[in-house]
Amino acid sequence: MIPRVLAAPAPGWTARTDVVVIGSGIAGLVAALRCRPYGRVLLVTKALLDAGSTRWAQGGIAAALAADDTPDDHLADTLTAGVGLCDEDAVRALVTEGPQAVRRLIALGAEFDRSADGGIALAREGGHHRSRIAHAGGDATGAEISRALLAALKDAGIEVIEHALVLDLLRDGAGRAAGITLHVMGEGQPGGVGAVRAGAVVLATGGLGQVFSATTNPEVSTGDGVALALRAGAEVADLEFVQFHPTVLWLGDGARGQQPLISEAVRGEGAHLVDRSGERFMPARHDLAELAPATSSRRGS
Repeated sequence: MIPRVLAAPAPGWTARTDVVVIGSGIAGLVAALRCRPYGRVLLVTKALLDAGSTRWAQGGIAAALAADDTPDDHLADTLTAGVGLCDEDAVRALVTEGPQAVRRLIALGAEFDRSADGGIALAREGGHHRSRIAHAGGDATGAEISRALLAALKDAGIEVIEHALVLDLLRDGAGRAAGITLHVMGEGQPGGVGAVRAGAVVLATGGLGQVFSATTNPEVSTGDGVALALRAGAEVADLEFVQFHPTVLWLGDGARGQQPLISEAVRGEGAHLVDRSGERFMPARHDLAELAPATSSRRGS
């Protein structure tokens, strides 16, 4: 039996807002910015604003931006790479809305690498039959997107609480989400256990890769949001799908925690993986779909 609440002191302070967003990766930042025109928004995050997975996305962002590409082509490549495990409705939404989402990032100030004619430079990577991967700063795509979104967050006047571990969901008499309880730690202000009352709660806390002893997921990916949702009675699905980066720098048998990943752009440019003896064993060619999924739209990734 899952307890409905964590054992924690009663809230010592209360804040009020229209929308509270939990998480400061690309999902949380975009959600906060899209909600801001409709009222006050408070964003809370467990560590620093840029401590999540977004800035580690080195390989680029896939979208049908080229004149000879279409969302249907992107859909077909993704379903092939997903070997029957994709949620097709989710993939269709991703590939259809993806190009405009990239254009919105550009409008917010994200600077993608450009080709000689001034257009977005598009590369081809594993699983794709078209050149549709947009990069920023070579392999710093996630960092650039995070930078642009954080700048937009500041300009929009969105309130932020860092170092805030969200504990539980608050619900009204009808069982609807009405806010959260949280514990603000260390440098965060205000301090201690508190409550945020809100008309809407957006859960964008990321994954749970750190349940494994070694992973490419960042240290903050500990599944707090999934646990909160379960305690609140939410239905969750496909928790067996935990995304690991396909290539990682091997640090030895005793390696624990977050491991250094090797950018997908390396394989996309034709690099070869080698074993410790230097023997080449896996060519990183564009036509090998199994080297990397065409997108991260597998259920639960």
